[in-house]
Amino acid sequence: MLSLLDLFTAAAPAWSSDGLIRALGTSRSTGYRYIKALADIGMLAPVANGHYTLGPRIIELDLQIRHCDPLYKAAGPTLKKLVKETNLSAVLCALFSGSVLCVREELAPESPAHLFSRGQRRPLFRGAASKIILAHLGPHQLRSIYAKHRGSIATSGLGADWDAFRENLADIRRAGYAKTIGEFNPDVIGIAAPIFNKAGQILGSIGVAGADSSFNREEIDRVVGIVRDAGRQVTDRVGVIAVGTDRPARAVG
Repeated sequence: MLSLLDLFTAAAPAWSSDGLIRALGTSRSTGYRYIKALADIGMLAPVANGHYTLGPRIIELDLQIRHCDPLYKAAGPTLKKLVKETNLSAVLCALFSGSVLCVREELAPESPAHLFSRGQRRPLFRGAASKIILAHLGPHQLRSIYAKHRGSIATSGLGADWDAFRENLADIRRAGYAKTIGEFNPDVIGIAAPIFNKAGQILGSIGVAGADSSFNREEIDRVVGIVRDAGRQVTDRVGVIAVGTDRPARAVG
């Protein structure tokens, strides 16, 4: 039933009841029951001509997450500090369902357009925020990922075979950060470091992004150091905030 919510996108923000039922592939009685159940709890909102949009309960849940999510809370001060110390925009990302989700961002005054924003997903194989997470997944997870996505992995430059893929990720782990240029947006440089939970499993990443054309190459070592420190700070802080609520790293594939 909840998969119905995935149908609502920026390209298709409103759906008719008939359209939802066709997309779900259920019987009409089941489809109407799902729609009514979600509308009754505010996850869907009726609009004109028998159409529905995402409902106000989602706005409430977003506010609750901002107040309650240990990762979101732990990273807030560090994101602001990153912007101040690097003059670059800062992003916080988490591993989610075989992809990387932007959890929070703090934009610099001269931030390039179309940077990673809260709620956006990206694949594991492109961008510094994603690659640093990918590099810290366990061997069994990486085997599964490679078996399913070897074509995308090769296209992304992470390795034409398993051995090359594994070695490229080992290089990222040893460095303690990932750096990419223009992998999503032209002329955007990204630098990211890992965030771990209390068990030492990868939880997400924190990093900076900005215009590569105006980035001072002499500053790279300083910025990398600041980003790596940020990852350690959030790791320490989330361990304190998340007492009894520590999130495990999710399986991906």
